[in-house]
Amino acid sequence: MKPLIPALLLGVGLSTATVTPAMAYPVDCAILLCLAGGWPASAECAHARAVFIRRITPWPIEPPLQIWNCPMRVSFRGEAKPIERLFDIAVRGEPVPLVSVPETPFAFQLVQDRADVDISDPAFDFVRSIRVFEITYQQRRSSDGDCNSWGSVYMGSYGDQGEYSRRRSSVSAVPTASDLAVPEDCHTYWHRSVFVEWRDYEGSYGHEEVHY
Repeated sequence: MKPLIPALLLGVGLSTATVTPAMAYPVDCAILLCLAGGWPASAECAHARAVFIRRITPWPIEPPLQIWNCPMRVSFRGEAKPIERLFDIAVRGEPVPLVSVPETPFAFQLVQDRADVDISDPAFDFVRSIRVFEITYQQRRSSDGDCNSWGSVYMGSYGDQGEYSRRRSSVSAVPTASDLAVPEDCHTYWHRSVFVEWRDYEGSYGHEEVHY
């Protein structure tokens, strides 16, 4: 599977004369490809990243990658490995039947909340590296001198087959790359943001934070 990655990612950066434009196939296929490649410079990946970040921009907060909307199993040549299927979609320009593309965000999912093929292979660890933190924290000193603080953190993550789940977490679990910086003394402090982090196929780290 690994030898296909360089060619697949090269296809993302090719001119639109030889690559299917991002809008010609579900945007989550583009997000999957561009995330794997570290968001290479191209119009397709710029659009994919914008959608990826927009989904975590409140409100509502959505899974930034919705892999169940990327029809990797749809093929005119029978079954294919997930990476090979992405190569077909992005580089060879193989058309995706319209019945596979959701018309509205809530109307249709290819497979309920997970990839429609087995992505448990380590080649797809970059999907499972995505974590979304919904962070709210405030502290202040009361009139009687007590330090009052309150924090709420939820973390979203992906399972073996790309299913997304959200659970309560803690301020201490927020990655250091976040702008959250609780003062050691009891200064008045307030922070609200959504922070997303990921690693690409080669393991390089990336992150983005949206404040509100």
